[in-house]
Amino acid sequence: MAEKKKNNILTEFKTFITKGNVIDLAVGVIIGGAFGKIVSSLVNDIIMPLIGLLMGKVNFKDLKWVLATDAEGVVTSSVNYGTFIQVIIDFLIIGLCIFLIIKGINAMKAKAEAIRERKNKEEAPAPAPTAPPAPSKEEVLLAEIRDLLKANNKK
Repeated sequence: MAEKKKNNILTEFKTFITKGNVIDLAVGVIIGGAFGKIVSSLVNDIIMPLIGLLMGKVNFKDLKWVLATDAEGVVTSSVNYGTFIQVIIDFLIIGLCIFLIIKGINAMKAKAEAIRERKNKEEAPAPAPTAPPAPSKEEVLLAEIRDLLKANNKK
């Protein structure tokens, strides 16, 4: 019985792992990690030194509030707000890039949908002319009453 349960779990896991969404997610995570490293390098090695130069040769990695030092004056505790600023800039650049990518994908989807709709309209046969709908029971009854009244008025 334990062997059957083990095979069932393995089968379920195989089905789960081979679904397209899981594979797409894994690829996205790997590419996202690599993209994050690229953006971090861009921020740390290019953008922040330029901003630091424009702000009077400030190195953001050195910006911190010293909370405690030891007897020799070595910092033992500090709030590194310069590093935090760099991480915020990383986040904003990654967010902007993802926004632009999603915006591009949505524009391509909308364009493809418009082309598909236009193609469907061109291929759809023209509707056949239809006869006017049959009168309802009330209309038939009213027409009979009208005809009877006309016949009585002529007599």
